[in-house]
Amino acid sequence: MGEIWKVGEIMAVGYGLLIDYEFCSGCQTCEVACKEEHDLPVGKWGIRVLDDGPWQKNDVDDEGKNFNWNKIPVPTDLCDLCADRVKAGKDPSCVHHCQAFVMKFGTIEELAAELTKKPKQVLWVPRG
Repeated sequence: MGEIWKVGEIMAVGYGLLIDYEFCSGCQTCEVACKEEHDLPVGKWGIRVLDDGPWQKNDVDDEGKNFNWNKIPVPTDLCDLCADRVKAGKDPSCVHHCQAFVMKFGTIEELAAELTKKPKQVLWVPRG
C-alpha cells in the first residue's frame, strides 16, 4: 500500500503513476519536463524513458516479420511525484507534459483499478 502524506489540508492516501507503455512514443518530453521542474543537473533524472527492444516477434500469424520495441518511462528514486505541484492542485510535470497522454496520476486504488482493464501498463509508487 502506498505512503500517506498531506496534500494541502487533506490527508490523502498514497499516490502513484500509471504508465501505458503500449502507446508511449518515446518522445522523452516527460524527462525534459521533470528536469526543468526540479532543475536537475546533467546526469540526474527524475524519470527516464528506457528501451525494450527491438526484438523479433515470433507470432505465428506474422511469420516473424514484425518487431517489438517498447519505450517505458521509469521514475527514478529522485521522483517525489512533484509534491509541490500536487499540493497546488496540479498533476506532476511528467503527466502534464506527456505528448501521448499515456501517464495518469491518482491514488493507488484508482490506478490499480485502471491497471486491471488493459495490458502493457505499469503502476509506479514512490518509496517512502
